[in-house]
Amino acid sequence: MSVISTVIFDWAGTIVDFGSRAPVAAMKRVFEDAGMRVSEAQIRKYMGLAKRDHVIAMLSAPEGQSAWHSANQRDWNESDVDHLLTHLTPAMAMSAVECSELISGAREMIDWLVVRGIRIGSTTGYNRAMMTDILPLAAKQGYTPEVIICAGETSLGRPAPLMIWKVLETLESWPVHSCLKVDDAPVGIEAGVNAGVWTVGVAGSGNGVGMSQDEFSRLTPQEKAAAMAPAAKEFERAGADFVVESVADISGTIERIDRLLLEGERPGRRPCESFV
Repeated sequence: MSVISTVIFDWAGTIVDFGSRAPVAAMKRVFEDAGMRVSEAQIRKYMGLAKRDHVIAMLSAPEGQSAWHSANQRDWNESDVDHLLTHLTPAMAMSAVECSELISGAREMIDWLVVRGIRIGSTTGYNRAMMTDILPLAAKQGYTPEVIICAGETSLGRPAPLMIWKVLETLESWPVHSCLKVDDAPVGIEAGVNAGVWTVGVAGSGNGVGMSQDEFSRLTPQEKAAAMAPAAKEFERAGADFVVESVADISGTIERIDRLLLEGERPGRRPCESFV
């Protein structure tokens, strides 16, 4: 029986959508339709935030302000954000469906959790409308978290801990040190740290590397390690307890946490352990 009672997963780049490609494709398309050319790096810089916050962060950055002004001959305003989000919601929903395949090893990891009676929750930077079509597709693949908290369903988004706490409240999971947050974005790790739970960053499958599963699988072990190193550093700076390649490695991490808990350890008290 595991000491860990609950695991909370992010979605894109963590459980589905290897490389977190869906948000990049959708945001790039919507911004370019508005006359503002953006790079993948600009989009990925703010990944993990609620999509409204993500849009505002991009528009507020110096390069974003300049690009918007060049395209529209004026500064952006909240109405522009509303307009972009109106188009972003269906674009995100479409991209999410196109990138809905579970990451390799996720199904086996989910079965491992279920057998041990570990509760499964989730949080996401997608709003509820963006998630509508992806949920049944995930369910067909064997992934049905008990609780799903979407962006906009708490008064504050990440890095505030409220989304995680809402999952824990709904599942009646306590104490917080028996709970684990798994995320591919540093801001999601920050939210876990702020919530007081254990945190695991997935470096290979997520936003930090940004490759498709096929592209990543073709790398040599040395190339994979080099590609994941910057993401691992970002997770360490965010306060992660552990860094792994993907969700396929979570079962071993939980066994490691169980041993630490039995020794009296708690989240955030030890240097980050990286397995990449």
